[in-house]
Amino acid sequence: MKKDIEFPKVEGVEVAIARKPVANEEYDWHVYLINRNDFELNNILVTSKGYGQKDGESQKTSTIRQMIDKVEKQSFVVIERIDPQVFHLSNEYWVSYYVEGKIYDKKFIFMPESIIDTNLTQIAILELEGILHG
Repeated sequence: MKKDIEFPKVEGVEVAIARKPVANEEYDWHVYLINRNDFELNNILVTSKGYGQKDGESQKTSTIRQMIDKVEKQSFVVIERIDPQVFHLSNEYWVSYYVEGKIYDKKFIFMPESIIDTNLTQIAILELEGILHG
């Protein structure tokens, strides 16, 4: 029964969309999984997709699923490269992982048009500017 399943609270895990300068005011954008905990995360499954509307038409991206073996404590990994042409969509990252045999999961949703210059902050662990979702 669902009521018998324990759903532990996700803490210390964040998703960021950050940019890295490549040439004259051009950037490569990537999505990062950040582990700020003092323990590693294991068997991480990340499902990503975009959805929304543009000019009154429904749009959605492909759903991508990927496994990451582990993320060391106080570190990060790149989930994927992201194209700025999908920033007008809701960009969703559903992250599930194991710690000491317990499964944790959380959805991180970057709302449409939230990935803009005025919302960028310095993300120290990445040493990049981006949008942090915790």
